[in-house]
Amino acid sequence: MRQLGELLKTHIRTQDFIARLGGDEFGVLIYYCSLADAYSLCENLRDVIKDFRFGWEGKSFSIGVSIGLAVINKASPSAVNLFKEADSACYAAKEKGRNRIHVYSPDDEELALRQGEMQWVEKIQRGIENNSFCLYGQPIVSIAKHDEGLHFETLIRYREESGHIIAPYAFLPAAERYGLAPLLDKWVIGSLFEFIATTPQFLENLSLCSVNLSGLSFCDETMLAFISEQFETWKIPTHKICFEITETAAIGNLSYAVKFINALKERGCLFSLDDFGSGLSSFGYLKNLPVDFLKIDGLFVKDMLDDKVDLAMVKSINEVGHVMGKKTIAEFVENEAIFNLLNVLGVDYAQGYGIGKPVLLNELKLIKPFMAPSK
Repeated sequence: MRQLGELLKTHIRTQDFIARLGGDEFGVLIYYCSLADAYSLCENLRDVIKDFRFGWEGKSFSIGVSIGLAVINKASPSAVNLFKEADSACYAAKEKGRNRIHVYSPDDEELALRQGEMQWVEKIQRGIENNSFCLYGQPIVSIAKHDEGLHFETLIRYREESGHIIAPYAFLPAAERYGLAPLLDKWVIGSLFEFIATTPQFLENLSLCSVNLSGLSFCDETMLAFISEQFETWKIPTHKICFEITETAAIGNLSYAVKFINALKERGCLFSLDDFGSGLSSFGYLKNLPVDFLKIDGLFVKDMLDDKVDLAMVKSINEVGHVMGKKTIAEFVENEAIFNLLNVLGVDYAQGYGIGKPVLLNELKLIKPFMAPSK
């Protein structure tokens, strides 16, 4: 970073200013310059960085750069907004393939989405401090057995000052993009464990509780220690906690994921692989992931009555999962007909609006599923 900083200083005009903003981000303030000339200067900086090489332990490395460009004019409201505009444009450049320049435009729909996400960054940070988030649970039921205890997936919501509840799709993308997902995961784990520990009857009825973990949490060096501390603090039985990870996150961080999973499984925790079938599906990868449950992607489940391909996918995932010694959970179970077909296929568990909608944790109750016919 020091080498690059010195290099960049020699390739801007004498009246311009460059500074490191933090991490791997630099900011350049270009004075009295047309947009066309500024764009040309950015192209020059991009080429300089592309040609830059640095050595480390006998090896040579090259890097790339994504550049966001925002125009300062009489309509610019503040320095803070200009930073947001340039930052949003920079993320747009990254998403379009990196090593390119994106110019901010207020009419750019993609940038408008980024701006919305950036507003959530502050709300998420403030929400964690002020406990503006709340926990919901959605029941998961055994298809063939009806004597198991309470089994559910923990879900997070944001509660506005007005009391309005906001679903996670509004803020989770921002949390992932701006590195706040591990903070949210820690809030969920801490709050959930506290609730379970301070609600004795709930713990008594609890069979298994699943908790979602972001892919970023695998790489957070403090996460395992935090989870261990929470277990020690609240004395939660480890075998009643199942951590849920997405297939794409696990495969994208495979070595980290395996270490993370094994460390918590040694304590007695269980693991579930979410949305299996939706992304980089590979049964080969599955052989290397020591998870206990496979959650079959609901996109296959919801149409399996009418779509033979979806039915075949559900059937094959279930069969391979069982061969590997894993139990299966079908998502998006919306009605009794789907539930009964899952029973015929031998799927172990069902989750969906047909079983039960998400409710506040203190409103969760044991669910009696559809009385499915015997296979």
